[in-house]
Amino acid sequence: MNDALYIAATGMKSQTAQIDAIANNVANASTPGYKRSQLRFGDLMVVSPVGTAESGNAAATPAGVALAGELRSFASGELRRVDDTMAVAIQGEGFLELTLPDGSAVYARGGHLELNAERLLTAADGLALKPRIHVPSDMQQLQIRADGEVLGMDEQGRSTSLGRLDLVSFARPAGLAPMGNGLWRATASSGEAITAPAGEAGTGRLQQGYQEASNVQLVEEMVLLMAAQRAYEMNVKVIQAADEIASMTNNLRK
Repeated sequence: MNDALYIAATGMKSQTAQIDAIANNVANASTPGYKRSQLRFGDLMVVSPVGTAESGNAAATPAGVALAGELRSFASGELRRVDDTMAVAIQGEGFLELTLPDGSAVYARGGHLELNAERLLTAADGLALKPRIHVPSDMQQLQIRADGEVLGMDEQGRSTSLGRLDLVSFARPAGLAPMGNGLWRATASSGEAITAPAGEAGTGRLQQGYQEASNVQLVEEMVLLMAAQRAYEMNVKVIQAADEIASMTNNLRK
């Protein structure tokens, strides 16, 4: 049996997955806060016995390539000023902690903040920030300082401290699981969430009126796309060559 056919097929499958990941990165190049995905591949080996059964010897032979995992790059995207005083971004490392309706925690790199019906400070999708910050009805404007302190301004221009937004860091952010809409969930791979004031314990600082852009570099993605396309073409040629060899072998007796 010609193993080259099956080995090259695994190569085609892996390059298809690579192109899919690149396509998703390019499609989200303009998505605020998007973190590009990176695929990891590993070589497949088949262990087969060698020699007699009593010897117990075995040999590993190549069997192609397989997807070993997907990681997200948490390199910071460019911070862009926006005409939105309720927008907040993180300059540096860290996440804001949000609470799902079931009480579990998710994490975001910032975004647009709003007030819900109870006048609690929430993300745009209604998820409450942790710690919970209540904004009294007489507050006309909010100011979010770089250290996370939230100040409310009344009609007379007097400011009142309403609370502080702490940031959360992880030992291995690449291990976070994406949930869509810029939200992330902690996993065993990412480690436990570590809460600290903004600007301390390696966390970044908050920037009000800014939005973090995607960290996708289109030039880099185009280079990876061309490499994946060429690798796919080479795997196709291997299959064609293996098929021709098999055809010649079948025709030996003619």
